Amino acid sequence: MPIDRELLEILACPDEHHAPAREEGEYLVCTQCRKRFPIRDGIPVMLLEEALPPA
Repeated sequence: MPIDRELLEILACPDEHHAPAREEGEYLVCTQCRKRFPIRDGIPVMLLEEALPPA
């Protein structure tokens, strides 16, 4: 399920960089550090503990 565009515009990486995140498949990906945050049931999980390293 795609994320609402208005929500996607305000989401940013929770790490110190605070760079915007973009949707890539089943993840939101930080445009700076490339950490991947899972999207579960259409809800982005923006917790550093849940982030996956860059692919």
